[in-house]
This record gives sequence, structure tokens and C-alpha cells, in this order.
Amino acid sequence: MTKSIERHAPVLFEEAIDFLRVRPGSTVVDCTLGLAGHAAGIARLLGADGHLIGFDRDPEALALAQEKLDGVCSELGSQAPRVTLIGAAFSSAPLHLKPASVDGLLADFGVSSLQLDEAERGFSFMADGPLDMRMDTRSGLTAAQVVNEANERELADLIYEYGEERRSRRIARAIVRGRPVTTTGQLSRIVTSAAPAMKQTHIHPATRTFQALRIYVNHELDEIRTLLEAAPKLLKPSGRLVVISFHSLEDRIAKDSLREGARQGIWEILSKKPVTAGEEELDRNPRSRSAKLRAAERTATSF
Repeated sequence: MTKSIERHAPVLFEEAIDFLRVRPGSTVVDCTLGLAGHAAGIARLLGADGHLIGFDRDPEALALAQEKLDGVCSELGSQAPRVTLIGAAFSSAPLHLKPASVDGLLADFGVSSLQLDEAERGFSFMADGPLDMRMDTRSGLTAAQVVNEANERELADLIYEYGEERRSRRIARAIVRGRPVTTTGQLSRIVTSAAPAMKQTHIHPATRTFQALRIYVNHELDEIRTLLEAAPKLLKPSGRLVVISFHSLEDRIAKDSLREGARQGIWEILSKKPVTAGEEELDRNPRSRSAKLRAAERTATSF
């Protein structure tokens, strides 16, 4: 088994499993399979009559998840559930799942350890690598194409909108002047020079710009909206939805969608306030510090 799988720590694992209320014989969908940290735990609870379905548009992550789940199913033997992995974006779930066929649906919107830790994927400024950022490396624009082809105003707008970066115009101007930009290290240096770290924050000055480009390249917010709109139609009555967000844009979409659904009688909200990591998990996994979990149950009469 690869080191990427061994070091992977799923965020809010116990809380997600509890809210999903996984039962033997049920059908549970992990919309953001990643390295199968959550999925492995779910598989152990489903039993021989259960069905685990996983989505991931990253071919490398899907292969590693398959490896991990094969190992789990081998351990479980005759009590292993049926496992179906789908190499596609989770927004395509309605194309692969029957209406009202799912007991539990989990979505962890964070970038996986695999993507963050491998420099060649271009997601992180912590190690120099090609400026890619695509979750599915087989298609779509790379981050390098965006920063080198968009005009200054377009760059400033996307950095402000998706990164919530107040210094977006200054950063966009510096990027345009520094073109061509081809690596994560080069982009990080340009951003840091244009907008140095502020005394009142511990966030690296390039964090918001990298977030903005990643969201834009992967159409992440549209993916989330599509999934949340489809979720109640895919779930059985009393089926449960659990979503884990990592920044305010994601969490705002989840919060507003669930509240509107509750107003319409579609959802019963199970988490009145977002669930966050405790001190023990924060010490064990610093990446969990920004995670927020929200959960809801589909009402029996909503559809």
C-alpha cells in the first residue's frame, strides 16, 4: 500500500459516520472518495447486503481508493459489502444513481492529501511544481493557462470572488507583469511580493489566490450546488446527507441550501451549528482546523 494512503487522515471521521447512521444492508454514497478514508469506515459497517458507491474524478485517487477498499473487503471476507467506484465528478451522481435509492450520502469538499502532497499536481505552494491544479488531469484548463491567458481584470475578479482576497487587483497586476508563470513556486513568490503577509493573520499570503484558482479550474462551487440540489431526490425517505466544507464559500452554499430545504419541508437539519474538530483531532491532523460538518435528514413526505 502506498505511503499516500497510509498517512491519509479523514477529517471528522467519527462525526461523519455517526450522522450518516450507517446500517447493515444500506446503500451509502461517498461523493468525494479521495483516498477512501471515510469510505473504508463505512464499508466495515455495511455488511454483506450493503452497497458502497464512491465517486472521484481524479483517476489516481480512484485507483488508490480501489486498492484500499479491496484490502478492507478482503479482511471482511463474507461480510464485505458490494463496492462500486465511479470515475466521474459527483455532480454526475443523478446520471448513475436511481431516485430514492440511497440511505446515506457523504461529501467531503476538501482537497485530498494525495493532491496537496504531490508537487507535480500543482495544488500547493509548499513545494514547487507545474501549475496544474486539475482534479481530473485528463481534461480542462490548467491553472497555468488561466494565469497566463486571462486579462488583468478577469484575474482580479476571480481571485476576489473565489479567494475572498481583498488585495486581488494588486495581485492580478503583479501576475500579469510576471508572465509567463509556469510553476507553483513562481506564482507564490509573485503573490507574496505583491501582497505580503499581514501581521494579524497566520495564513500564507498565497493561500487565497491558490484557493481561487483551484476552485475556478475545477468548477467546484457549481459542482457543490448541483450535488446539493440533487441530494434529496437521490435519498430515500429518512436518508441522510453529510457535507464537510473547508472554507466560507463552500459552507455558505451548504448552509443556505439546507436552510432553504428545511423551509420547504425537504430537510430536517440535524446539525443546528456546524460541527468542528475537537482538540485531539486538531493535534493529530492540523488540516482539520477549518473543517465544518453539516448534516440533514430527508423528510418522509418531501417527494
